[in-house]
Amino acid sequence: MPLTHTKELFAKALKGKYALGAFNVNNMELVQAIVEACEEEKAPLILQISKGARQYANPVYLKKLIEAAVSVSNIPIAVHLDHGDTFELCKQCIDEGFTSVMIDGSHLPFDKNAELCKRVVDYAHKHNCVVEGELGQLVGAQHDDGEEGGGYSKGGVYTHPDEAVEFVKQTKVDSLAVAIGNSHGAYKFKGTQHLNLERLKAIKKALLDAGLGDYPLVLHGASSVPKALVQEINQYGGKLGEDAAGVPEADIEIARRTGCTKVNIDTDLRLALTAGIRKAFAENPKEFDPRKYLGPARAKVKDLVRHKVKNVLCCAGHAFD
Repeated sequence: MPLTHTKELFAKALKGKYALGAFNVNNMELVQAIVEACEEEKAPLILQISKGARQYANPVYLKKLIEAAVSVSNIPIAVHLDHGDTFELCKQCIDEGFTSVMIDGSHLPFDKNAELCKRVVDYAHKHNCVVEGELGQLVGAQHDDGEEGGGYSKGGVYTHPDEAVEFVKQTKVDSLAVAIGNSHGAYKFKGTQHLNLERLKAIKKALLDAGLGDYPLVLHGASSVPKALVQEINQYGGKLGEDAAGVPEADIEIARRTGCTKVNIDTDLRLALTAGIRKAFAENPKEFDPRKYLGPARAKVKDLVRHKVKNVLCCAGHAFD
């Protein structure tokens, strides 16, 4: 099956009240685990590639990995640039055949963000590509540039419903990532904090009232940071703090029903892969065959993805809607 456009996937997801999993990839094992899980669960899929992943793995390698995945899979798969930070990067990905790109100008003033987003939209739509913008600012690293790169926001700025309407009207962007208390990384919340779901409902209603229809919203920073994975990593030598906490899956389910059509998941994949590798090394300290520790780690990621698409996003079984 050829690559799919997210616009088509969004329309079906909004109608069916499920969300699409957008999973970040940067190596073969992650691609295999995610695609195999979604293939078995018959779930439509968005594979995301960040600027940091392109720098790590080389864009050509990533493109060929995804081409291989598409060639052996029957489910609809879209390829999306996650957190593109410049017009030039978005253009490069569009020219490479990405079916969707995100331009993240959320760190800019409203007018500059809209101007940058509109420029990307104008180019992308001429080349049959879909665009995601972002309004508001999440807590945490704003771009996946590794430990030393990328801006970091400690406060965050919530998305305002009226500004969301104006932004979509000005830019003609196809979907919008919103800030409602979600954040990047493994330390999203303290105690019993939750997403501001009332704000999400207000944004959705404002877009509907403005005549923009059942507009697709995107939830970044939506990993749930499962305690079992954190504990397993620490059990086998890791040093993650016990206060590592993510977005409660119950909140994501409500966000899905409210109209968050695309849910980004990256941190949970990293945790699952790391837990699998640490366990393999701890139980077999003499092991040096990558297949013997990457294989179990890949299986753990696959189990995680199956859980997400079946029980949280509820997109399992919707590949051929």
